[in-house]
Amino acid sequence: MTDGITQGMVEKSRPYHYGELGSALVEAGLVLARAGGPDALRLREVTRSVGVSPSAAYRHFSDQRALVIAVAQRAQDLLANAMIDRMESGQERTGSVDRALARLRGVGLGYINFAVTEPGWFALAILTFDEPANNNSTVTTKGQVPPPYQLLLNALDGMLDAGVITSQQRLHAEWSCWSAVHGFADLATRGPLQTQSRTTIDYLAAHVVNTAIQGIRT
Repeated sequence: MTDGITQGMVEKSRPYHYGELGSALVEAGLVLARAGGPDALRLREVTRSVGVSPSAAYRHFSDQRALVIAVAQRAQDLLANAMIDRMESGQERTGSVDRALARLRGVGLGYINFAVTEPGWFALAILTFDEPANNNSTVTTKGQVPPPYQLLLNALDGMLDAGVITSQQRLHAEWSCWSAVHGFADLATRGPLQTQSRTTIDYLAAHVVNTAIQGIRT
C-alpha cells in the first residue's frame, strides 16, 4: 500500500554529504512536490531547502526541467511500488486465470489509491516530458517507458498468456484500461468525487476497475 512505501521516506530534507548533492536535490524536490505538486518544483526553492545556491544545482542538472524530470522519475517509481503492492496482494490466489485477473485489478486499484493518497506525487508522475515529435504515440519519460505504464502492459500480457483475453482483445487494451482508471483518479482528486468519503471512493474505484476489465473481455 502507499503508506508502506512512503513511511520513513522523503519526510524532510536533510544535510547532504559531499558528492550527493544531486540525490539531495531530488529528495528535496519530492518533499516539495508531495505538498504542492509539480508547481512547487522551483529551482530556487529546492536548492534553498538543501542549503545551497541555485547555481550549485547546475553541476548535476542542466536546467530546472532536468531537475523536474529527475524528481518525476522518482515519483513514477513510488507510484509503481504502490501498484506492485496491490498486484502482489492477489498472488495467493490459485489458478493462472485468477492470478492474472488479480494482478490487473491490482494495477488499477494501486494507481487510484496512490492518486488519492499522494495527489502531489501523482500529478508529477503523470506529466509528459518528451517532445511530441519524439513520442511516436508511446508513453515515455526521457525515452524510457515509465514503470507504472510497463506494469499495465505486463499485466495485460499476463491476461493474454493465461487465456483470459484473446490477442484481438489485447490489442490497444492498455488505452481503454488506463483511460477508465485515470479518468476516475482525476474525478476523485480534482473533480466532483473529491468531497466523497474514502469508503465511497474505494467502492466506486473497485466498480470502475472491474467494469474496465470486463469491458476488454467482452
